[in-house]
This record gives sequence, C-alpha cells and structure tokens, in this order.
Amino acid sequence: MSAGLTLKLDIRERMAGSISYLIAAFLLIGVAGPLLAILGKSLLAQSGEFTGLSNFIEITNVAGFWSAVGNSLWVSALTTAIVLPLAYVFAAALSRSAMPGKAVFRYLALIPLLAPSLLPGISLVYLFGNQGLIKSWLPLGVSIYGPLGIVLGEVFYTFPHALMILLTALAIADTRLYEAATSLGAGRVRQWFTVTLPAVRYGLISAAFVVFTLVMTDFGVPKLIGGQFNVLAVEAYKQVIGQQNFPKGAVIGLLLLFPALLSFVVDYFVQKKQKALLTARAQPLVAKPSVLRDAAAFLCCCTISLWLLVMLGVAVAASLITLWPYNLSLTLAHFDFEQMDGGGWLAYFNSLKLAFWTAICGVLLVFIGAYLNEKLKVAPLALAILRVLAMLPMAVPGLVLGLGYVFFFNHPQNPMHSLYGTMGLLVLCTVTHFYTTAHLTATTALKQMDTEFEAVAASLKVPFWTTFSRVTVPVCLPAILDIARYYFVSAMTTVSAVIFLYTPDTVLSSLAVLNMDDAGDTAAAAAMATLIVMTSALVCLLFAIASALLGKRSQAWRR
Repeated sequence: MSAGLTLKLDIRERMAGSISYLIAAFLLIGVAGPLLAILGKSLLAQSGEFTGLSNFIEITNVAGFWSAVGNSLWVSALTTAIVLPLAYVFAAALSRSAMPGKAVFRYLALIPLLAPSLLPGISLVYLFGNQGLIKSWLPLGVSIYGPLGIVLGEVFYTFPHALMILLTALAIADTRLYEAATSLGAGRVRQWFTVTLPAVRYGLISAAFVVFTLVMTDFGVPKLIGGQFNVLAVEAYKQVIGQQNFPKGAVIGLLLLFPALLSFVVDYFVQKKQKALLTARAQPLVAKPSVLRDAAAFLCCCTISLWLLVMLGVAVAASLITLWPYNLSLTLAHFDFEQMDGGGWLAYFNSLKLAFWTAICGVLLVFIGAYLNEKLKVAPLALAILRVLAMLPMAVPGLVLGLGYVFFFNHPQNPMHSLYGTMGLLVLCTVTHFYTTAHLTATTALKQMDTEFEAVAASLKVPFWTTFSRVTVPVCLPAILDIARYYFVSAMTTVSAVIFLYTPDTVLSSLAVLNMDDAGDTAAAAAMATLIVMTSALVCLLFAIASALLGKRSQAWRR
C-alpha cells in the first residue's frame, strides 16, 4: 500500500474518531455533567459548605416528607395496577383478535402521546371539578383534587407507554404451541396461564416498571390536580422554586432517580433472561375470526378509546366555551394568549422553534453516533462512552435532569455558563432527555443493514461519508423520519425537564399551560393544550405521509 493511500485511510479514521469523541463529549456534557452536579449539590449546604449526608438526614425530618414518599408510592402502584390490565386487554385485542378497525384503534390509543401531561388534569377539572359537568357522579365527600384526580390523570398519561410495550410482547407467538395445548385438552384459560403468560411476562414486567416510574416522577398531573395531596415530584419543585432550597431539591431529585434506576436495572436483567420465542421453524400465530371473542375485543377497545377521546374532547370543548358553566356559547377568545398570563403566543412559537431544532440536532447526533458505533468501530474509548451514556437518559427522570442542568450550567465557574437561560440549553436538554429511545430506533435500523456495505466501500477506497450519504441514509430514511417525529412531538409536550430552565424570553407552550392554570385562566390553558395536540397531530400526519413515500424508495434501495 502506498504512503499516500495509507495517509488517506489514516485521515478518514481520524475524522471518524474525532466525530465519535465529539458525540461522546456531547453526552458527557448533557448527561454525566448534570448528574454529577446534582449529586454534588446534595452534599452542600445552602451557603456552599460541604455537609456530607446531612441534607439527606434533614430532609427526612421535614414535615410532610414521609407522607409525600408514601403518597408517591401509593398513586404509582395504584396507577400501575389499573393501567396494566387495560393496556394488556387493548394490546391483546389488536394482536390476538380479528376485530375490525384495528388501525383506527391503534391511532386512538396513542392520542395521549400528543398532549402535555397537564391536559388530563384540565379535563378532569371540567368533568369533576367544583363546577364539573358530571361532578355528581363522584361519591359524596370525594374530591377530584387529590389522589383520585392524580390516578385518573396518570392512567391517561401512561396508557400508551404500557400499550406499546405489550403490543411488542404479544406480536410474536408460535401457533404450534396453542395447537399442542388444544390437542392436550387445555381450555382458553389454561392456555393463557401455560402458554401466553410465560411468553409475555417479561413485557408485563417492563410495562409495570415503566408505568410506575413515569407516575413516580411525573410533575404535571399532580401539580395541576393534586390539591393538598403532596408527592415527591411536586415537593422537589416547591423546594427549588418556592423555597429556593437547592440542596434539598437536589436530594429529592436523587431520591426520584432511584425508582427509575431500579426500573432500568430490572428491565436490563429481564431482557437478558428473555429467550427467542420464534424459531426458524415456528409458525406465526394468525388470529382466526371468532364472533364472541372479536365482539368482546371490539367492545373493550371502543370503551377505552371513548374514554381517551372524552378526556381530549373535554379539553378541546373547554377551550371553545365562553364561560363554563354560565355561558356555553362558542368563542375563540381563549386563544387570544396575549391577553393571558403565561407567555402569550411567544410561548407557542418558542415551542415550535424548540421542536424544530431538537428534531434537526437530535437526528444528526443520534443517527451519526449510532452509525459510528454500529458500522465503523473506531475510537474504542469514545464508542464505549457513547454506548453507556446513550442508555442512561432512559433511567433519568426529566425533573432530575432539569435540576442537574440548573446546577451544572448555572455554576459561575462553568465555561458554558453563558448557555444558561437560552434556547440552545433547552434544545440540549431536550435532545439529551429523549436520546435513548431515538438511539435504539437508529441502532435497530442500522442492524438490519448488511455490514458488507462498509467492507466493500473500504476495499474500493470509498470514504465512509460517501457510503453514509449515498447508501445508509437512503435505506434508513423511514427510521430517520421516525426519530425526527419523536423528537418534535416530545419537544412540544415536554414539561418536567424544562420547568427549571426557561426564562420569560424562552417560555414554552407546555409551560404556558401550567402558568395560565396557576393564574386562574383554565380555559386559556385548555386552549394552549389543544393547540399543542393539534400541532403534534398535524406534524405526525406529515411525517407519516413522508415516511410512506420515502419507504418505497428505501425498499428499492434494499432490493
């Protein structure tokens, strides 16, 4: 090999390695730095002196702390107990029945993903609040402002997360197992316990931990409708915003990190134990028509979908009613956000800006990082950092990450201190917060491509960026669009991760919902939440059309 060619190859490897180190540095700054900052803050007094574990001891003696812990555990456990069977029945109806309208039901079930977690709280106020539409349905003496409201709101918020996991768990099954069970005389109930349950138990465990963690760390629903029923996420907010006690806020943030980390660890070991259920000789299960089963499945899906639509519809109706319940005429006055506290139209356009830049930056960082990790295998140290830190955001609640950003980027000795309070920091936080899911999506798409592409390109002395732009990107376009869509919608609806980071100039629409509700403008808050849902739905529709069109190109490339 000539010296010139060796130099060219060396330059290409160095370039790929440099990019790997840049992405690793991004994750170190965006994930590791804030987490270390929140850990360090928890060991300091308000004056800045090192106090060790005294903050952890003091917080346990604060009035109401243990009740907040108990309340958080109780509503999390109860919500999980409600969501899991509902999501399982819905997933089973979609994957194990021959009922009509499956595609419609699947889309309806994902509606909560398009809305900020504050929307169900607003809907519940209009349904069961002091002037609620069906307040009389509640037993005498029972109020929606408390654990009941939190649980109902969290069920709406977490349902699609559990559903997606269980759909995946139920999607694969070997029909031979069911035929063997039937030939041995096992009825449907016994088949469920001996065949179905063992196959989906890992999915059920994963879904349970995801729902429990989401409820434990959610800030939006309990802040809006929790009343005097205190939970840990709201307590952390009170310590930081209300009392300016940053060390104690950091301590509570670390406590919120424990259930998320436990969920992450358990899910990791569960996935390791899970074995392949579909061998090369397996026959995929295809649901055969059954009048009774399909009718029951259709009825269950209709009931759950109707509830989801009611929760969304009430918020939309509230945004269009002049003054509930005294003047029920329709109006668009609540969309005149400039007349309301909360940020006005600036908040909405800031959210569009955040979503746009998050989608662009997120796609570039995630897909290039996944490509370097899966295909080139250069800079082993950088790729090791990338692999570890790419999975860490999944285990970090948004509220904890946001607190860490306050302590890390607001530190006067941090050279990146100038980022604090800017839209750039909100983009960095949002990209980091949702990095894991996007990374797994990109990795899955790249694993489906033969590694021979890179090997052949290297043998022909073709630079890796040429292979990347001309082969990898066209083939993976549907996955790239999925990542962009995920980032855009997540940025439009995020609350907890950015609640501590915005300024009057960078206020977001999801936060404006909270601010307007705090100011008593509940109808305007409903209008802003409705606008977020409509924007998210429209963007998803556009991405779906683009994905369908580009999917044909991708298939042509694969052939």
